[in-house]
Amino acid sequence: MRTRTLRHGLPLTEIGLGTAQLGNLFRETTEVEADESVETAWEGGIRYFDTAPHYGLGLSERRLGERLADRPRGEYVISTKVGRVLEASPATAHLRDDDGFDVPRDVVRRWDFSRDGVLRSVEDSLRRTGLDRFDILYLHDPDDHFEQASTEGIGALIELRDQGVVSAVGAGMNADAPLAELIRRADVDVVMCAGRYTLLDDSAAADLLPLARERGVGVVAAGVFNSGLLGAPRPPADATYDYRPASPEILARANAIADVAERYGVTLPDLAVAFALRHPAVVSVVLGARGRRQVAQNLDRAATPIPDDLWDELAATGLVASRHA
Repeated sequence: MRTRTLRHGLPLTEIGLGTAQLGNLFRETTEVEADESVETAWEGGIRYFDTAPHYGLGLSERRLGERLADRPRGEYVISTKVGRVLEASPATAHLRDDDGFDVPRDVVRRWDFSRDGVLRSVEDSLRRTGLDRFDILYLHDPDDHFEQASTEGIGALIELRDQGVVSAVGAGMNADAPLAELIRRADVDVVMCAGRYTLLDDSAAADLLPLARERGVGVVAAGVFNSGLLGAPRPPADATYDYRPASPEILARANAIADVAERYGVTLPDLAVAFALRHPAVVSVVLGARGRRQVAQNLDRAATPIPDDLWDELAATGLVASRHA
C-alpha cells in the first residue's frame, strides 16, 4: 500500500478505512464483522483509520480502539472529529438513534465548537478509544456553526497541535466551499471532503483542490461512491446519489461511464477510487466498509490499474472532467 505525506511528515496510506459501519450505520454490525473489517484492512496494508463520536454515539470509537489496541501505535494513523459532544440521556435510552445509526439513544449529540467543547470532545474520544493521542482531528460538519468553528473551534485544535497532542488538524465536510474558506482563514494541515471530488461531481477541483495544493494542505477524499451510485459495476434503477434518489440524467451518465469502463475491463467502482487519487492534492481516499468481503473488495478496486486511454476517452466524450492537476 503506497502512502502520501502531509506537510509535516505524517504518512497516510492511499486507502483509509472509514468506520461509520463500526457504529452500526443503517443496521447492526456484528462483533465478528467489526473484527473482520479491521483485520482485513490491516492485512491489506491500510494504516489510516477514520472515526468520529457521531458514528453510533461513540460505538465506532470504542470498537476501533479495541481492535487497534494490540497494534504497534507507531504503525498507524487515526483520525477522529469534534463538534458533537455526547451527553448521557437516560430518558431516551429506550429509543433508537434517529440519525442513521442502529444503536440505543442512551446518549445524545450536542453541537459545540467552543474551545471547551472541543477539548471535552477530544478527552472523551481518548477515553472511548483507549488511546493516548490522535494523529488527526477534524471539525465535523460545521456548516451551520461555521463562524465559531472557523475561529474558536479550529483555534482549539491548533492549540492542541502546538502542544503536541495531535499531529494534524482540519475539518471534514460535504461542502467544498467552506473547506476552502477555512484554508484561507486558518493554519490547517488537512481537510476531508466528502462527495465533491468524484466521477460525477468534481466541483472541489474548481477552488478547493488548487488552493489546498498551493497552501500545502492535504485533501482526504471521502464519499467517492456518491452514497451508492458508483459503488456497483452498474447502478441499479433505485440507486441513491448524495443520499437521494438518483435522477434519470445522473443514472444515464453513470451508465455511460460504465459502458466505457467495461470495454477496458474495469468497473465503475474501480474508476471511482482511482479518479480521486489522480489529483496531486489528494493524500488518501477513505472508504467505509462492513466485514471481510467489503474491505477486500475495496482493496481490489484500489489495486486495479486504469489505462490512460480510458481516462482520455472519458475526457474526450465529456463524461468525466479532464482537469486533475
